Amino acid sequence: MEKSRPYVILSAAISIDGKIATRTGRSNLSSKKDLIRVHNLRKSVDAILIGKNTVNIDNPSLTVRHVKGKNPIRVILDPSGSLSPRSKVIRTAKKIPTILVVSENASRNVENLVAKGAQVIKCGKKKINIKKLLQILGKRGIKRILVEGGGTTNWYFFKEKLVDEIIVTVTPYVLGGSTAISLVEGVGFENISNSFKLKKIKKIQNELVLHYVS
Repeated sequence: MEKSRPYVILSAAISIDGKIATRTGRSNLSSKKDLIRVHNLRKSVDAILIGKNTVNIDNPSLTVRHVKGKNPIRVILDPSGSLSPRSKVIRTAKKIPTILVVSENASRNVENLVAKGAQVIKCGKKKINIKKLLQILGKRGIKRILVEGGGTTNWYFFKEKLVDEIIVTVTPYVLGGSTAISLVEGVGFENISNSFKLKKIKKIQNELVLHYVS
């Protein structure tokens, strides 16, 4: 791990066939007990990061619930700056620190999001430069960051070899569908070489939590 960037934990709940959502976008896979585990994890990190598509589909709060703890800083990847000001993360941006990461070609909609309380980091000309972003976040005192997807965001972190730890809950569902989102999307690797070490397996009722490290 590069010392100049935060420690990256990638977290997700998947179906038996590796999907993180149905073809219609439903992603409530985890049980109540697993959600408690996830929120304990959230309160242990400095920031939580997701992509714009996850905001558009799930409209999450990205806060700590089910347990007591401090909310992490919320980081949203939105190259075009087109996030809706009506999304939960933007509506609550004045109460919970929220960073919107955009490209240099982002739309003027960004001004509306800043007015709602969001902070903005420009990082990359057309696409977001993930490596540079992590260095910027590191300089802001963020030491541990939790990546919660979606599939395209996960791909970019794996592609750049920026994932230090993976915590995946395998849930007892089969979703199927060629358009259902997988844990990792993108173009994929040509060779089988991106290996992680299995550190721990935990059974929670009808689920398995798999814990890997780089």
